[in-house]
Amino acid sequence: MPEFPTFSFTRTPRRSLAAALLLGGLACSAFAHADDKVIVLDSGEAQLSLIDEASRSVVGTEPTGKEPHHLMITPDGQSLIVADSVSNDLMFLDPHTGKVQRRVEGIEDPYQLGFSPDHKWFVTAGLRLDRVDVYSYNGHDVTIAKRIPLAKTPSHITFSSDSKIAYVTLQDTGEVAAIDLASQTVLWKLHIGNTPAGLWMTPGDKYLLIGMTGEDDVAVVDPHTHTLVKKIQTGRGAHNFRNLDDGKHVVVSNRVESTISILDYTTLTKVGDITGLRPGPDDMELSADKRYLWVTFRFARHVGVIDLQTRQLIDTIAVGRSPHGIYFANRAPVVAPNPD
Repeated sequence: MPEFPTFSFTRTPRRSLAAALLLGGLACSAFAHADDKVIVLDSGEAQLSLIDEASRSVVGTEPTGKEPHHLMITPDGQSLIVADSVSNDLMFLDPHTGKVQRRVEGIEDPYQLGFSPDHKWFVTAGLRLDRVDVYSYNGHDVTIAKRIPLAKTPSHITFSSDSKIAYVTLQDTGEVAAIDLASQTVLWKLHIGNTPAGLWMTPGDKYLLIGMTGEDDVAVVDPHTHTLVKKIQTGRGAHNFRNLDDGKHVVVSNRVESTISILDYTTLTKVGDITGLRPGPDDMELSADKRYLWVTFRFARHVGVIDLQTRQLIDTIAVGRSPHGIYFANRAPVVAPNPD
């Protein structure tokens, strides 16, 4: 008998079946024509907003559990997982239509979530529980491997490209931790400064970039020597990252400064800023043509659209309170054998 339960990603638990069917029915009517839609999590409203990408208008909303913060596509591209951190569950959506497929309960405090690149592991960061949970994943079900106490306030997650290590920021102790996934043990921790949040690994696993939300910079860490290499000045409240998919640049949102900085990750320098934004830029997503950067404004109840050619905010879309995670339906893969 396993020490911990197994959770299925392929069927709805019996105790939540009625709720899932009800939500699914609502979703069918709200999201009947949802090609090329953008899904935004309104974490302060316990709902998601569905935005038509072409018209840049909200075409529907859907209830979620309490405090949906982050979301992620499953490795097969068939479901979008919404993590409801206070409701302790995962909500699965059709990534193209927004229709609710199922719910998985008993996933405690999934503030942040992620699959290892080889899809063997599913990891959640429990920010309010001071814990990281590591699950094994067989393509259908997740089984808890270990719950790892990791004070204090584990926040964001990224992985080494060989799927051996998960890196987690600890906001209230100012550290980054490296977890060995096979043994579910903490390999090392490094103090890097005030309130680290989002992480991004440069190609070849050369450096970890970490947004220092309690400062005005991005910390550069060498994950091989476990050392702080430098800090790149960006703006107050440096928080989260989005690769621009051009082989050279990544952007970081500065939540307090209300700007987005453009970094050259080959030289570890800042090369520009996007200004004139609404308060609290947070999570970002890139349009399929790489022309537009969409960003959620946590403090303004809006989503913004930035033209990367002019580096100007060209549109805003009103959504619910505290918009956080964002996902483009047209970026969902048909099959994702080994996602980055």
